[in-house]
Amino acid sequence: MSALVIRNGHLIDPAAGVDAPKDILLKDGKVADIAGPGKLKGVNGAETLDATGLVVAPGLIDIHVHLREPGQGHKETIATGTAAAAAGGFTAVAAMPNTMPVNDSVDITRWMQSPDRGASVRVFPIAAATRGSKGETINDFAALKSAGAVAVTDDGHPILKDSAMRDTLAAAARVGLSVIQHAEDTRLTQGASMNAGPVAFKLGLRGMPAEAESGLVERDIRLVTELRDARPHLHVAHTSTAGAIAAVRQARRNGLRVTCEVAPHHFLLIDEHVGQYNTNFKMNPPLRSAADRDAMIEAILDGVVDAIATDHAPHATHEKEVEFERAPNGITGLETALGLCLRYLHREWKMPLGRVLSLLSAQPAAVLGLKGRGTLAVGSAADAVIFDSKAEWTYRAADTKSKSRNTPFDGWTMQGRVHWTVCEGRVAYALK
Repeated sequence: MSALVIRNGHLIDPAAGVDAPKDILLKDGKVADIAGPGKLKGVNGAETLDATGLVVAPGLIDIHVHLREPGQGHKETIATGTAAAAAGGFTAVAAMPNTMPVNDSVDITRWMQSPDRGASVRVFPIAAATRGSKGETINDFAALKSAGAVAVTDDGHPILKDSAMRDTLAAAARVGLSVIQHAEDTRLTQGASMNAGPVAFKLGLRGMPAEAESGLVERDIRLVTELRDARPHLHVAHTSTAGAIAAVRQARRNGLRVTCEVAPHHFLLIDEHVGQYNTNFKMNPPLRSAADRDAMIEAILDGVVDAIATDHAPHATHEKEVEFERAPNGITGLETALGLCLRYLHREWKMPLGRVLSLLSAQPAAVLGLKGRGTLAVGSAADAVIFDSKAEWTYRAADTKSKSRNTPFDGWTMQGRVHWTVCEGRVAYALK
């Protein structure tokens, strides 16, 4: 038996409707008891964390990360990526399948979850929807789910063919898996490296039109409508355009199972931040216009957005230190997400702290059906983040736990300092 007590903290658990001072007993990887300060029983000999003056919340869940293993360990490993996750307050991450080889098999799905990978937090693999993520032949979703896959996607590549996407939605619905779409009509983005608009024109770069995203989202929603009786679940990854958000909003009004996520860089940055070809501001989807950025903020504040996800995409320094058009897409994000959300969503834009935490925990868990996660109710997984919600600190990329430092947020002031991250009852991160 292993036991851990979190004392004197202020518990904010949106899923359970709790916002009050509480002590929490974690035992054998589960939440065993919750009581008012000093009222827990049966805690003799348990390890204690003193959370005086701190917020205790369900461990954060990132449903969109790239851990790069197998095959690209020079960028990140499951061990280093999950260490960064723990430092950022995350206790679970969902790993995308665009590895080398692509995770389209039971063997790779199981390999990613092996204790030999040295993960600091729980890894939930997301498997490829089609063989090799080529958008043609769908995989054996039942077998992948049995092996631990929590959703399917060809992230990094869209499923362009109507017939392939329809088959994917129908087959995933039969086994109870979500379909995550990387919404990009690559027929419109060939050779493009940033958002289409005045900034791209000034820099002499080919731009990706917003319609490449919104058009595919609209197509996917049409397919979900056609399959309405099967109740497929479409989740739009890294939503970045006003048109895509509008389509999701309407789909929800029509009673369809359509959800979406937004990354911090898409509600904080715009294409002008690219500056003089700074590759740490290059990602896919690209940074969009100010109007698109404002649409992301509005959709988060009014509840259309289901989850904040980082799209953590590490790259080695030498890969980013090339011409803008040749540099790979992606930035790191696991260590900055909470600090950015608290600084901007909570402090600047006055979103209640509980709602911010829900976007980072309970709601992501609901999107992927991760039962017993995203809450600290008795019987749930003993996953918690303990942080000082008022503390300001400066993020330094040089201090990252990740293998890579490709972030646009180096030197930014954050709010909300993580003191401990507890995953399944053990301390996965402690502030030094």
